[in-house]
Amino acid sequence: MATTKAPASTTASGQDAPRRARTATPVATTLHVLSHRRLPAPVQLPALARLADGTVLAMGGLDAADQSVDSILRLTPGAPRRIGALSAPAHDLGAAGLGNRAYAFGGGTAAGPLADIRSVSRGGTVRSAGRLPAAMSDTGAATIGRTVYVVGGYTTSTPLRSVLAFRLGAPVRDVATLPHALRYAAVAAVGGRLLIAGGTDGVRGRREILSVDPAAHQVKVIARLPQPLSHAGGAALGGRFYVLGGRGDALTAQRAAIWVVDPAHRTLRRAGRLPTALSDIGAVASGDRILVAGGRDRSGTVHDELWTMGAR
Repeated sequence: MATTKAPASTTASGQDAPRRARTATPVATTLHVLSHRRLPAPVQLPALARLADGTVLAMGGLDAADQSVDSILRLTPGAPRRIGALSAPAHDLGAAGLGNRAYAFGGGTAAGPLADIRSVSRGGTVRSAGRLPAAMSDTGAATIGRTVYVVGGYTTSTPLRSVLAFRLGAPVRDVATLPHALRYAAVAAVGGRLLIAGGTDGVRGRREILSVDPAAHQVKVIARLPQPLSHAGGAALGGRFYVLGGRGDALTAQRAAIWVVDPAHRTLRRAGRLPTALSDIGAVASGDRILVAGGRDRSGTVHDELWTMGAR
């Protein structure tokens, strides 16, 4: 199993910093498919969020005809089923859980990106929770403590470098600047840091794996993917960051590889494969498992699988 070591770190301004000494790297956990279920319909780019009580919701996305959907699905507990609808069909939302509600940020529609922040209950009830500084889609999101962080994205014309912080009862604020614009990145939170893998700057895919310290307003490059990768799923499990599937710059360059990042040692290892090469999946950790929903394959087929992945 090959290991990719990290480059020197950078700050948010892109300046080089000295390397840290490394110790022995622990063995990465390989993920396997533990169970397989079906979603109510094929979907790509669903926004997944896990609530504090263990409920996992999937919101929005694109259907098999590349049309935005308004579906709110409950993936767990029980069989996946539709429980509600967004106020408007939308895809490419950033989403994360905060307490026993999910929060969905922006998203793309037929009329353009949204600035809305929506709160979604475990029963599928939607209410307004504020607004972003600008209308945006193509973001990622993750929760640290009582704050949800929204990473990158795209306005009607501009890829974004921002990391925004959303906290109940407070204005959305900018807490860090990425070293380059970023859309469609894999995002998760580990140990008080945001981890961000790949994505596209709007022109080409990226290889960098970034660690963001939102309290210190710092961004560091901690590793690099072997190839540019965007439209991948990201999830945190056991203090590590898993990057699942995705694709290269071509629409038909889907990949099945699963990578695991150990942020403590700044290393990257292979950690298994998806059952088929997919981009535009939804992924989220649930207990000691990762749920993988939907996605698009190399033929353009949109999938309706919900895989539960973990160690055997």
